[in-house]
Amino acid sequence: MGLTNFWNGRRVFLTGHTGFKGSWLSLWLEKLGAEVTAISLQPETDPSLYVRLSPWNGQSHHIADIRDTAAFKQILVDSEPEIVIHMAAQALVRRSYESPSETFATNVTGTANVLDAVREAASVKTVIVVTSDKVYANNGSGIPFVETDTLGGKDPYSNSKACTELVVQSYRDSFFKDRDIRVATVRAGNVIGGGDWSKDRLIPDFIRAFESSQPIQLRYPQAIRPWQHVLEPLGGYLAFAEALTLSDGGELPDALNFGPDPQSFATVSKLAEALGLAHGVNDVWEQAPGKHLPEAPALTLSSALALSALGWRPRLSLQQTIDWTAAWYKANREGADMRAFSLSQIAAYEEARS
Repeated sequence: MGLTNFWNGRRVFLTGHTGFKGSWLSLWLEKLGAEVTAISLQPETDPSLYVRLSPWNGQSHHIADIRDTAAFKQILVDSEPEIVIHMAAQALVRRSYESPSETFATNVTGTANVLDAVREAASVKTVIVVTSDKVYANNGSGIPFVETDTLGGKDPYSNSKACTELVVQSYRDSFFKDRDIRVATVRAGNVIGGGDWSKDRLIPDFIRAFESSQPIQLRYPQAIRPWQHVLEPLGGYLAFAEALTLSDGGELPDALNFGPDPQSFATVSKLAEALGLAHGVNDVWEQAPGKHLPEAPALTLSSALALSALGWRPRLSLQQTIDWTAAWYKANREGADMRAFSLSQIAAYEEARS
């Protein structure tokens, strides 16, 4: 799988561009020459990757809430996009326990609002809706999930993303098949990389602890997750959107997993220790005291279908993922031009061979 000049001049509508993954994808689309119109809420963190990567050249960025259809529908229709990539979401598990109704409103109703707007845009050929590796009914066995496994989710975030999958299925079958619009979902493993400052995520929590000369407190150190660099699934999303747009038939699947090689499945504590070594420190974590909200003990993905359908496979090992992440934060601490540094990591990823 390799990206082509397909994206040069292609009109793309992107939601969630001020978030961690959205900022990286916005920069990559700019590098590829796409004409991007994007909507999102204001960046939620300070510092913010979105701010670090500015100025945004040749892109039209808007602040709007996907829960308010009128606020963005006209923007989408007027931009005449060929491809819509919907990433905007409430993406934090612990926050979903604190604000379940907000989580469902953003992730479920928000997605329905986006698809309603697509119904009024005659230009759209392809829609990619980003959900999560947590959409599957998880019994904790650790067996890698495949796309045909049962959807589910106990916590509000996971459940809202499973509901999002059903919303997409309904809109696809009810409104878009007769118009020959391809609508698909993508499910990615746990992404890490430079520029994430979100609350209650391992990498930003580690960076904050490291910069305070404190050990990171881990809630579930033995939990297993499919860690991957943020550019891995983003490259998969781009390849999938290209294939769907160019396809003249129904041979491509309606959903794809994008996860790391099995050797990148690792416990939270192992990843924290590897991050410590990359930063030159030992004894980097301790057990967080108290009772914690439930989280799945094991979560892994199979990306076999992405390989057979697209030729997609992960390009970075777990150690490379850690090294690239540590290098980004080190460069940021040293005052580097993070836009240029991030573009250099995208270029290196494009040249990488798995």
